[in-house]
Amino acid sequence: MSGEPRPVAVVGPTATGKSDLALDLAERLDGEIVNIDAMQLYRGMDIGTAKLPVAQRRGIAHHQLDVLEVTETATVAAYQAAASADVAAIMARGRVPVVVGGSMMYVQALLDQWEFPATDPAVRAKWEGLLAGQGVAAVHAELRRADPAAAATILPTDGRRMVRALEVVELTGRPFAASAPVIGEPRWGTRIVGVDRDTTELDERIARRTAVMFEQGLLDEVRGLADRGLREGQTARRAIGYAQVLAHLDGEYGLAEAQERTFIGTRRYVRRQRSWFRRDRRVHWVDGADPSAPETVLALLADSAVSTASAPGPRASERLPEERSRS
Repeated sequence: MSGEPRPVAVVGPTATGKSDLALDLAERLDGEIVNIDAMQLYRGMDIGTAKLPVAQRRGIAHHQLDVLEVTETATVAAYQAAASADVAAIMARGRVPVVVGGSMMYVQALLDQWEFPATDPAVRAKWEGLLAGQGVAAVHAELRRADPAAAATILPTDGRRMVRALEVVELTGRPFAASAPVIGEPRWGTRIVGVDRDTTELDERIARRTAVMFEQGLLDEVRGLADRGLREGQTARRAIGYAQVLAHLDGEYGLAEAQERTFIGTRRYVRRQRSWFRRDRRVHWVDGADPSAPETVLALLADSAVSTASAPGPRASERLPEERSRS
């Protein structure tokens, strides 16, 4: 590569092999990793997020890991500002930022310079009060009245996102979708690589990963985080795996059911990730099961011509509704 370093983003569904590919690329490109998984921002949320231990990071600098306490709220806007500064600093050092993760709105915010509508504490408090007092059904009813399109696309169980939509509609007088970013040339000329696998194989990997998490001590990890305020956090406690184990600790169901629900929740999340990223025609897809994937991506970067390509995954007719959950 010549000239100013250009970032590479490695995105796609959970458990496809993004981390390994990102490490391979960072090693070969003299790069540094920038995490773009919202739940890996949290200190102590290690097992349930499949966060790479320091010993497995190959000596490569990692950014945007372990920057929040579980009591703090992760926001796309705060991440955008912090990660943008990291990318700029890495490039200023003459190195290649390798952005890796699967949090969909975070990816779009970073690479498309999403400009977020202002927030107003009083307006936000009003809608949060409705959520706390009357539940998600009441909030969803208000959103249907104020912005039917938003109500149709946001999960009716996602109270936090519905509250934000109502806040934006009230403050701007425009539909929530009007604040969405425009897809164009990625910021910094970033090349975007998507990693996917055959659906059956990926489901098997998710099942194995979930089992290993529980075997490695996810229950104890959640217990420790609960002592540090996990239940009080607005975003951390909703993370897949953590929410299910908390429910188990609260006596809602047994540990085996918590594991099964974690697997099912992860699989559903993967389908939403896949649908979201597959709509972005800037993404060049590679097979996470292909051992030559790093060489394929390096050739792509050297050629400097990112084109879309077929890869494992669903046909267009099999795509699921867009992501609107934990980011």
